[in-house]
This record gives sequence, structure tokens and C-alpha cells, in this order.
Amino acid sequence: MIGERIKQARKAAGLSMRQLAEKTGVSAMAISKYEHNKNTPSSTVLLALSQALDVRVDYFFRQSKVVLRDVEYRKHPKLSKKILSKIEGDVIEQVERYLMLEEILPTNPISRFTLPKGLKSRVESYDDIEDIANTFRREWKLGCNPVPDLTDTLEERGIKVFLSGVLHGEKFDGLAAKVDDAPVIVVDKYKPGDRQRFTLAHELGHLALQGRLADNLDEEKAAHRFAGAFLVPAKEAIKELGKSRSWLEPAELHVLKHTYGFSMRGWIYRASDLGILNRHAARKMWDYFRANNWVETEPGEQLPPEQPKLFKQLVFHALAEDLIGDSKAAELLAMPIVEFRKLRMVEASEQTTANQ
Repeated sequence: MIGERIKQARKAAGLSMRQLAEKTGVSAMAISKYEHNKNTPSSTVLLALSQALDVRVDYFFRQSKVVLRDVEYRKHPKLSKKILSKIEGDVIEQVERYLMLEEILPTNPISRFTLPKGLKSRVESYDDIEDIANTFRREWKLGCNPVPDLTDTLEERGIKVFLSGVLHGEKFDGLAAKVDDAPVIVVDKYKPGDRQRFTLAHELGHLALQGRLADNLDEEKAAHRFAGAFLVPAKEAIKELGKSRSWLEPAELHVLKHTYGFSMRGWIYRASDLGILNRHAARKMWDYFRANNWVETEPGEQLPPEQPKLFKQLVFHALAEDLIGDSKAAELLAMPIVEFRKLRMVEASEQTTANQ
């Protein structure tokens, strides 16, 4: 059992056996024997392993129940197996802590994810996707207004959302997977909020459209269309932009980006999808963005990243109910006990101030 945990943590850290051996002062042969459960590491070696792999010692004794299924990545051209293992190892470790907390709580306050009722059974055109997105908003009682915190919206409905900082760069925006049939979405913690929100909505689109698309429709393009329609319903887009435009001012798009949490580029695509910009006008907009190097990095203040709150909230809930102590709470939040106690004092101080 310990061997499997060592191997999982090593892969998550992106280390070879030889590299881990160098960090811990034991031989690569010893690491191999530990991983194959032929030898058991001493307490001194376990401490060295925990420091080298940046995990707590109790990580090695945790029962692993997590298997990621149907893993799909967004934007990962030719990522190596080593990098993929590192990302998935990080995700598995986070999911394990989430499931551990669910076992501690007497009742799970979050319902299991289900698709809204009334979804079209067959999507014959990209325009039909507008109706699918509207059904989600209607059944989830979101109205047509901007969704202020998309992570909370998804978590409240049974989709587990995690941040990962393992791979920071243009090659990775996020991934989707399933754990025991529960959907999991992971986004790059370092991406701007609009990029994260689009990834979240895009992956929700895959869940919504699975098995519904006509053969002539591209699944990725359909998920893109869903993301735009979910984040900015057609009615709102027309209200903000009008029915027909020949040009969209960048400053106007920047304001809309911060109002709806939807990128400036996303607004151009949205206006084009809805016929607000004709093909010529959209091409002119893209030429302007490319000329100013705004295609990858948009101008102005960036949208703050999304911050999943549910897991942290549930940890403090369990602490308040005496279901766990400080040490277990720190383990669940993957932080040293000293840092956790500082965090707890800040939380308590903020709560006291709010009640005054």
C-alpha cells in the first residue's frame, strides 16, 4: 500500500526514481523496492520522502480509492506522459482529500449532479445549442444576468472543481474527468478568471451535449458555442451590443469582460455567432486584435482567477461540529498545522468583525 502511494506522489511530483533517490539520500534501487512493496521505508526515510515529494507523512498511509475515468484535456498539444502523470497525480491527491471529507460528514450537503430536465434530445445545428444553454440557466434559476461565481454555481450542483498549478503555460487550460460517475473539472490556477470560466463552461457543455450532437457537428466547436451561450445568453448579448454592429470598441469589450466574466475575444465570437457582426466586420476585429498582439494576452486589467470555496467551507463546518480536529483539518487543506491555525484565527477574526 505504501509503495503505491510513494509511486503516485513521485509521478505527481514529476520525478524519476533516480531523482527522488538523490533528493532523499537513498538509492534508486531502494526507491524501487519501496514502490514494489518489497521493503518498507523507515520513519526517517518516510520523513525524507514526504519532504522531497511535498506531502504529509500521513499521505503514505491514506487509502486510495480514486480512479480518474474519461480524462479529457483542453489545449494540450503533445504533452509528455510524464507531464500528464504529474497533472493527474495532483488532481487525484485533491480528489482524495475531498472524498475523505465527504466520508467524515454525516450527510453530504451537495446533491449528485444531474442534467436539467427538458434538454433537447437531438442537436441538429449550432444554433440549437442556444436552447440547451438557456435550459440550463432556466432550470438552475440563473436568469439572464451575469454569473458572478461560476465555480460556486457548478459545485452547488454536484460538479467538483479543482485548481491545479502543476503546469503553468499555454499548453494547459484544464481537464475534465469522472470519479465514480461524478464529474470533475480542473482549471489552471494561474490563468486569468475569464480563461478559467470559459474552460468551466466549455466542460459543462461537453456534459450537456454528450450523445446529442448530429454527426456533422464538431464536438469542440459545439462546446465552445455552449460556453458562450451559457455565459452570455443571446438576449443579453443583443441588449449590450445591439442587433447589428460594424465595429466593437476594445474599451467597450473590456467593460463587458469584467461585467460578465467573459473575455474580449469571447465577445467577438459571440457577436459573430449571433450575427451582430457579419463576417467582414468580425474579420476586421480579429485583424485589429492580431495587429496589437491581443489574441493571447488581452489589454487592460485581467479578470481575477476563480476561487473554489466549497471544500474549505466544509472543512470548517466539520471542525465546528467537532467531527475533526485542527490536525485533520490541516491535512484536508494540505497545509502545515501552524499555517492552518493562523488561517483559523483570521477566519474567526473576520467572522467576529462581520457580526459586529
